[in-house]
Amino acid sequence: MTSQPTRGRAAVVVVSTQASVDAALDRTGPVIAAWLRERAFTVDEPLIVPDGGPIAETVQTAAVGGARVVITTGGTGVTPTDRTPEAVAPLLELELPGITEEIRRRGLAAAGPTALLSRGIAGITSTGAFVVTLPGSRGGVADGLAVLDGLLDHLLDQVHGAGHAPRSAS
Repeated sequence: MTSQPTRGRAAVVVVSTQASVDAALDRTGPVIAAWLRERAFTVDEPLIVPDGGPIAETVQTAAVGGARVVITTGGTGVTPTDRTPEAVAPLLELELPGITEEIRRRGLAAAGPTALLSRGIAGITSTGAFVVTLPGSRGGVADGLAVLDGLLDHLLDQVHGAGHAPRSAS
């Protein structure tokens, strides 16, 4: 049996005060990690940080450490401790709002208006890592992974310069 070549490193960051105390309460991190592994990424177990904890530092460490993809889950809502987008935004050199707009649109269709309360963001860091902040709900993660499934390969190719023919002199 031959194994599929790796697509590089990826990281999953779970933002949850409850799961930081008891990892068994994390219902989304393992789903995301399995999804990435199915797509031939090398992924360690999800990193769990509490709401308001070292979110930016954890994402930055993963990106600097060579992760091509960093997916966070949790902390994108409107409670007083939901601050994942604020922690991640300064790390992004290029924002990709269409990705999170589509995730919210799918959530609206599937779960109703509460999906519009998600404030997720997506973009590219200075290291070339793609980062997306997914909701902490299983439905929000399913919506997010469905959106990424259709574009992650192309996105990573584009970030690393593939997919454009050289311009000819006219």
